[in-house]
Amino acid sequence: MQGRILIVAGSDSGGGAGIQADIKTVTALGGYAMTALSALTAQNTKGVTAIHEVPTDFIAEQMNVVLSDLGADCIKTGMLHSAAVIDTVADILDPLDIPVVVDPVMVAKGGATLLQEAAIATMKGRLIPLADVLTPNVPEAEALTGISITDRDSAEQAARMLSDWGPDAVLMKGGHMSGGDSADTVTDLLFEGGVLVEAFSSPRLDTRHTHGTGCTLASAIATGLAQDLSIRDSVERARAYVWEAIRTAPGYGQGHGPLNHTHTF
Repeated sequence: MQGRILIVAGSDSGGGAGIQADIKTVTALGGYAMTALSALTAQNTKGVTAIHEVPTDFIAEQMNVVLSDLGADCIKTGMLHSAAVIDTVADILDPLDIPVVVDPVMVAKGGATLLQEAAIATMKGRLIPLADVLTPNVPEAEALTGISITDRDSAEQAARMLSDWGPDAVLMKGGHMSGGDSADTVTDLLFEGGVLVEAFSSPRLDTRHTHGTGCTLASAIATGLAQDLSIRDSVERARAYVWEAIRTAPGYGQGHGPLNHTHTF
């Protein structure tokens, strides 16, 4: 079931999110991880202190040499911090017939901005339409759609708007919603073709150790697609993997700590 996954994302020096979390996730689920670094960050569990940009021609070179030799069964994108980077990645993805999982990374767990404001329109117009699965959390969906997401109805409204922009499926993640039933339960809504096909729910874990959950979930979904699982089954397995990784988190750091990516070993 191995499957080859090319990850285009930023590096997290603290190891909890970004490329580091992606590689751990893919490996833990039996896939083969390959990478194209889009940015370097200096960060720990308390936040991001600096971002070093990777030249767009080098991002493209990383992707092209991997695809021309090793190939890929799925491609996952994470932190693409500028319009130029998004355009570069989209130019390569557009002609390919390979499933793509887009995690529209905008803000780090500690609050640092990871996507320039001017790049949002480029993401909407160029990258999201190429996605087989789009995995926004509530703040990301709000920034993309302009809809204030406060309950299930507004979450569904945002997901339908995102679906209208061209992705095959949208997984509207509910982890940032905390009112009502969301205080005890996390519900993620899976839309395919603009239609709600399933609401996945799991008990909310009372912990601050959730750094990298979005990166981890998207890479887990990408691994499932690379291993010929359906979108629905990839999401189900990915959610179960992330929940256990949060539950068994090692407790490192003074802020939002990393997950236990190796619980499958």
